[in-house]
Amino acid sequence: MEYLKWSHQDFVATITIERPPANALSSGLLKELSAVLDEVEDNEEIRVILIHGEGRFFSAGADIKEFTTIESGEDFSSLATYGQDLFERMEKFPKPIIAAIHGAALGGGLELAMGCHFRLVAENAKLGLPELQLGLIPGFAGTQRLPRYVGAARAAEMLFTSDPITGLEAVQYGLANHSYPEEQLLDNAYNMAKKIAKKSPGSIKAAIELLNYGKTGQFYEGVKKEAELFGEVFVSEDGKEGISAFIEKREPSFTGK
Repeated sequence: MEYLKWSHQDFVATITIERPPANALSSGLLKELSAVLDEVEDNEEIRVILIHGEGRFFSAGADIKEFTTIESGEDFSSLATYGQDLFERMEKFPKPIIAAIHGAALGGGLELAMGCHFRLVAENAKLGLPELQLGLIPGFAGTQRLPRYVGAARAAEMLFTSDPITGLEAVQYGLANHSYPEEQLLDNAYNMAKKIAKKSPGSIKAAIELLNYGKTGQFYEGVKKEAELFGEVFVSEDGKEGISAFIEKREPSFTGK
């Protein structure tokens, strides 16, 4: 594995994102994550999965530079669909997946975290979906999952302003379950994972299946539409300007085209 490492102990598997400096979610990283899930799914020695990031961040977003290598809106939509399908698999995965977030979970990083069954955060972590700042939109089901946790109005504010919220605010708004001082995050995450690992795997699997019935057909229609619009905004002039401005570290100038 180039971007991930994983190990397991006491029925808990730890998946660590290792792609410095920002642990950006490239297509290669997503494929590695899918491969790890393949290995873990039928392993009876693993009952709970914990995902966290190495270094300063959980994941600061998608790989924007990789975006410049994608040539068409259709290819961009395909990338979105791949990420959506992977995170949907995670949410339906028969073993609990917990995100332990420190530093930042932004853009695709937050979408990855929202694909987990729940989130534990450092108090000073930053969580947000800043894609509109680039003239883009979230593409890994972020527009559909975020309102489920924080409500439509709060999700609208986070999307429209691109401003992140803190770990403490994430708990207050319902996006995360618990917040801790950063140095205590992983210990608390492992304690919770080990507590869950003592439960019957069969009952846990059944509970996960039942929890997913809360997602309606409209949710899946929204996810499909998100992938379509993700491709459309990418090939727009504003989308190209936003990506160029990000790479050139300048303020974008949007024209509405």
